[in-house]
Amino acid sequence: MFKLTATAESVQQARMLMEAGVDRIVIGEKEYGLRLPHAFSREEIKQLSNEAHLASKELVVNVAAIMHPQKMRGIQSYLAFLQDSQVDFIVVGDTGLIHVLTRDDAFNLPFIYDASTLVTNSRQINFWGKVGAKEAVLAREVPFEEMKAMQGKLAIPVEVLVYGATAIHQSKRPLLQNYYNFIEKEEQKGKDRGLFLREPKEKDTHYSIYEDEHGTHIFANNDINLMMQLNNLADAGYTHWNLDGIFTPGENFVEIAKLFVEARDLIKAGTFDHGKSSLLDSKIRTLHPSTRGIDEGFFRLDPKSIV
Repeated sequence: MFKLTATAESVQQARMLMEAGVDRIVIGEKEYGLRLPHAFSREEIKQLSNEAHLASKELVVNVAAIMHPQKMRGIQSYLAFLQDSQVDFIVVGDTGLIHVLTRDDAFNLPFIYDASTLVTNSRQINFWGKVGAKEAVLAREVPFEEMKAMQGKLAIPVEVLVYGATAIHQSKRPLLQNYYNFIEKEEQKGKDRGLFLREPKEKDTHYSIYEDEHGTHIFANNDINLMMQLNNLADAGYTHWNLDGIFTPGENFVEIAKLFVEARDLIKAGTFDHGKSSLLDSKIRTLHPSTRGIDEGFFRLDPKSIV
């Protein structure tokens, strides 16, 4: 079964994505949501949960923040709110939070396991499936050859990023603020500032960096676009696809989502060929932010080349 999931930056964009044919909307609030395009209020979360169900869609709430003690103090009331709001899934990566979810019968919240770069093999995914995870999000760093090898061993569905940015580093430390303190300047350090890092001897490096209440986040040089690989993914059994719009705002992200919806429908009809995938791929590149690179990430990497 195909599942197309997309992040949303507003209630209005969530509605547009659902109307476009996206199956699941991912949102979250400021305190517990990690690396999202927008922080939603609890009222908005409840509203979108109702609207998603009326539209026969699903609402997924990201609760993937690293749960330091101060965050854990309020987690039970937040989980109770999400359960009362009847959200369909929550995204979780912190083992302490999984312990809270599974230690008793207080919560009945299906969760998707997402520990970023740690989710790289079937044994780990199946372990968390036995603990209670209904699905898992595969690390962006897993090449297709390894994906094919693990598919027959997976006990729960796995979601693959087919469009969007890849986080390569997170630190709880406020690294940008520490730097500004050192040079004695007051500067903006949020995502909208559009800051980048460059390695000293590699002029083409272009790592996005921003700071928020969860710490400092650094992203890969290029964003991922697997439009040309969707047939391969489907043939290998990977039909849960994720679109991340953290750096692709507004209507452009909705239009990109429509292209993936079109590709999904063509695959289901058995009519998605190289020509059609090339056409949709070229349209994505015109909609993708001009300040950001785009490629297929680790998809084509030969696992034998990793030393």
